[in-house]
Amino acid sequence: MRKTFQLQVEGKHPDRLVEAIKHEIRKYIKRERRRELPEGADFWDFDCRFGGASENAETIHLSAITGLIDGVVKEGGKQFYVEILAKPGKRRPRAEGEAAAASDEED
Repeated sequence: MRKTFQLQVEGKHPDRLVEAIKHEIRKYIKRERRRELPEGADFWDFDCRFGGASENAETIHLSAITGLIDGVVKEGGKQFYVEILAKPGKRRPRAEGEAAAASDEED
């Protein structure tokens, strides 16, 4: 998904528009996660970029998108650009020290 969202559309309440945009982004992520994984992949990972326009978009983590959208709305921005690209991911096995620390936390 590569899209520039307008935050000021005539005839639409800004709050409802923001909620519709967030819903569209969540719907896209759910749809991508339902796709069949390629051989050797464990999960769907996402490369994300966010900015005022596609030229100045910065790489971000998937979980930061809604917070950044809220920030643009608070600042009174007129638009923002979101790029979310799905890629297959493979989990790394934990190192010896990480496995011991994780089992200690569970006790």
